[in-house]
Amino acid sequence: MPFPTRSRRTGAVAASLLLPVLLTACSKGRDDKPGGTADGKPGSVRAALAELPVKKAASKDGYDRKKGFGQAWSDRTGAPGADNGCDTRNDILRRDLKDPKLDGGSKCTVTSGTLADPYTGKTIRFRRGAQSSAVQIDHIVALSDAWRTGARKLSQAEREALANDPLNLVAADGPANMGKGDKNAADWLPANQRYACDYVARQIAVKRQYKLWVTPAEHDSMSKVLKTCPARAVPTAKSPEVVLKH
Repeated sequence: MPFPTRSRRTGAVAASLLLPVLLTACSKGRDDKPGGTADGKPGSVRAALAELPVKKAASKDGYDRKKGFGQAWSDRTGAPGADNGCDTRNDILRRDLKDPKLDGGSKCTVTSGTLADPYTGKTIRFRRGAQSSAVQIDHIVALSDAWRTGARKLSQAEREALANDPLNLVAADGPANMGKGDKNAADWLPANQRYACDYVARQIAVKRQYKLWVTPAEHDSMSKVLKTCPARAVPTAKSPEVVLKH
């Protein structure tokens, strides 16, 4: 039998080398699709994270809390639960405190209650007055971080909704909130590790809702946390921990 010509032998070798590469590429493309096997089940937070753009944070230039995101705790926004006659801060206190007590002459003003603080795991007594800062309302995605990861390009109405959206707000220990500042998940996670999945899930939900992105380091930190809760569903405006009490 005649031996294959040099060109035929070269073609055969090239094909044999190319086949594994093609198979690997096909497999990778399938797994890397949003909601694919490598990224978690459809509807999971891991799948939602895989769909978020990943790029470095933009400049903070131009950031101004009031100009960019409106008057703090405004009831006049497009956020879920807005325009109910109560400011956002009191809405979140009433939602997150156990046994909240209202001022006798007001349907909105929370005067006292008890917080099972998600960030530290401590129980904190809230009483309106000189010590009310012991409980603060945290933007889970800090507004300056949101500004640097896409919110700058949102409309004014969208930014004001983001700043008052119950999905992005939680009552928390004042010192812990101050320590967090404007850090993202790459630089700050709750000391209470049992809340880490919920915290990251809420951040991802907010960033998806408002079309924001994550930085590479933020993505990696979130992904590491989600390994402990791969099937966690994405929180929504109707989730029990998010929806406001009436």
